[in-house]
Amino acid sequence: MNTNVTLQKFEKLIEIIDTLRKECPWDKEQTFESLRRLTIEEVYELSHAILERDYENLKEELGDLIMHVVFYATIAKEQNLFDLANIIEAINNKLIRRHPHVFGEIHVNGQKDVLENWEKIKISEGKKSVLQGIPSSLPPTIKAYRIQEKVAAVGFDWENAEDVFSKIEEEIKELKATFKDSNKEKIRAELGDVFFSLINLARHLSLDPDDCIEQTNKKFIHRFSTLEKAFTEKGKNIQEANLEEMDRIWNEIKSDEK
Repeated sequence: MNTNVTLQKFEKLIEIIDTLRKECPWDKEQTFESLRRLTIEEVYELSHAILERDYENLKEELGDLIMHVVFYATIAKEQNLFDLANIIEAINNKLIRRHPHVFGEIHVNGQKDVLENWEKIKISEGKKSVLQGIPSSLPPTIKAYRIQEKVAAVGFDWENAEDVFSKIEEEIKELKATFKDSNKEKIRAELGDVFFSLINLARHLSLDPDDCIEQTNKKFIHRFSTLEKAFTEKGKNIQEANLEEMDRIWNEIKSDEK
């Protein structure tokens, strides 16, 4: 990577955003709050590009995110809050401070030690809780995963995946027992416990639960589309089929995939 060329292009981006803030009617009106929703949208588009392994689109989405960072910094500078240099300096200092095993004398024996040190350092910086800093607006699945990661970093965790399997079985039994009472609030609580335990299992298996469910979503869409096509080829609308017919063809589709 040619650092000089990269810096030149980054400076050009800053100039473009400055110009847009002065001359474009839409860009002039943007605020932290108005950009927030758009930034969240960009992150989801980035996530989609990663899952699809669409690297050309990934490059574009990363560019959009960098643009948003510069945009926020420009607005902040206009309000005399901070500027881009302050942002970069802050993250530089944080990375050095939170990686004493790289920039200091601390020795670690793998990723687990790194995460444990990270949480200890955050507490020493004034955090009142290990869970402080988890955004309340995170999607629930991601939030559950982050909660589990953070408490695990201070030793509050199951020993292995087998223990988590046992916990899942326990939670399912509790859900079944509650289901018999027909109490919707209790069912909601117990079902949430099952989901939380399943996410914990994914974490222990080093899997992203969102990736897992998205893979299943795609698999289901493909199978159901194939099912619809099978009925269309027979000159029949799937809405006219009974469950037995659909199950039979569905199982054939699954068998063909193996």
